[in-house]
Amino acid sequence: MAQRLELGLDTFGDVTFGADGTPLSHPVVIRNVVDQAVLADEVGLDFIGIGEHHRPDFAVSAPDVVLAAIAGRTRSIHLGSAVTVLSSDDPVRVYQRFATLDAVSDGRAEVILGRGSFIESFPLFGYDLEDYELLFEEKLDLFARLRTEGAVTWSGRTRPPLHDQKVYPYTAAGALRTWVGVGGSPQSVVRAARHGLPLMLAIIGGEPARFRPFVDLYHRALDQLGKDAQPVGAHSPGHVADTDEQARDELWPHYAAMQERIGRERGWPPPSRARFEAEAGPEGAIFVGSPETVAAKIASAVRTLGLSRFDLKYSNGTMPHEALLRSIELYGTRVAPRVRELLAAQQEPSTPR
Repeated sequence: MAQRLELGLDTFGDVTFGADGTPLSHPVVIRNVVDQAVLADEVGLDFIGIGEHHRPDFAVSAPDVVLAAIAGRTRSIHLGSAVTVLSSDDPVRVYQRFATLDAVSDGRAEVILGRGSFIESFPLFGYDLEDYELLFEEKLDLFARLRTEGAVTWSGRTRPPLHDQKVYPYTAAGALRTWVGVGGSPQSVVRAARHGLPLMLAIIGGEPARFRPFVDLYHRALDQLGKDAQPVGAHSPGHVADTDEQARDELWPHYAAMQERIGRERGWPPPSRARFEAEAGPEGAIFVGSPETVAAKIASAVRTLGLSRFDLKYSNGTMPHEALLRSIELYGTRVAPRVRELLAAQQEPSTPR
């Protein structure tokens, strides 16, 4: 691969259980997230993404603040959102916050913009869900213009217009690294291409290979629109432990409780262990198992989809902080090197006989 593969982590700041089996407080969870990111930096991972939510089962509603705390305790790891719900925020303020994060982290900030899979932020900040599509379309358009760090003139229906307006602070690189997170609709893929922004696929169910048509559509759209080639990344849930059996047994009860809780809100059927095992298998979307198993599955997804970044969503409901730390340690020290070995081996030319 011409470009070095980036291997990262994502967390939503899920409220986890303490040693006594009861939920930890939001302040403790947030401090634990900072510690988890510090460990990710120490074991050499490339990225830590923190999601934005506004509900009791997730502790982080202001990712940029948590990321700034992480910046002060880390050296190399890139810091970003996963995702920033741009539809219910102001593009100017989002850009300013992450440009400021970029400054305090010495150029390590990124932002992943999306519509989010939860809707709590819309009524919280006074937005009408009837405008769901329009809000994201207009605000992404404005954000893409702000990335030029030049004077912006813009008008739309979802916020006041700008007239020859510059926005500060500037970034050292001249543009903030910005991804568009999508769940896999063709319209969302083409929108990312239209703005010339990298694509981050949320693969949370089914075969990763089924997203290949969206990757092809994205590259085709970039080419037809006359845009430069851009990287593609993917985000999927998972957990790493010393053995496959241990990893699955550790993950299942917390994953099942989370799926059942969210499923009640969305009308999903109850989770089953059989379905979980299928998703945990070689063709599924849950990257769970021993370091060798997870590495092989990541390498396969990278090859199939032509990925430049893979982010493991390592937080899974109430799974305790200690298990998350162990998963991060194994992911950084054993999974990441093994993924690179597997990909390099595939690229090596065969020796003539």
